[in-house]
Amino acid sequence: VQLQASGGGLVQAGGSLRLSCAVSGRIFSFNLYDMGWYRQAPGKERELVASITSHSIPDYSDSVKGRFTISRDSAKNTVYLQMNDLKPEDTAVYYCKATHIITQIDGWGKGTQVTVSS
Repeated sequence: VQLQASGGGLVQAGGSLRLSCAVSGRIFSFNLYDMGWYRQAPGKERELVASITSHSIPDYSDSVKGRFTISRDSAKNTVYLQMNDLKPEDTAVYYCKATHIITQIDGWGKGTQVTVSS
């Protein structure tokens, strides 16, 4: 499976961004994957930001709950991360991950940089 993340950029504190992650593969069914958004700030470990199951059940880290929304569109094989009320501490490279619900094999996309200025 291949993942392509996009939508990052530079935004002022309080602003919004929408990240997208398009998923594809030669033999592939989007509905068999749980999806997640992770981020990694300089000098820090990669952390889970939000996840959504194959049945579209979302979950969020405490740091983004109420500000970020994860969603998925099966028709487009795409998962989104709507980020509102961004804070400087949200600055990081954001990555999407796909996990097959049966094999638990992961696929990662290249990251997209999000920079929030104060």
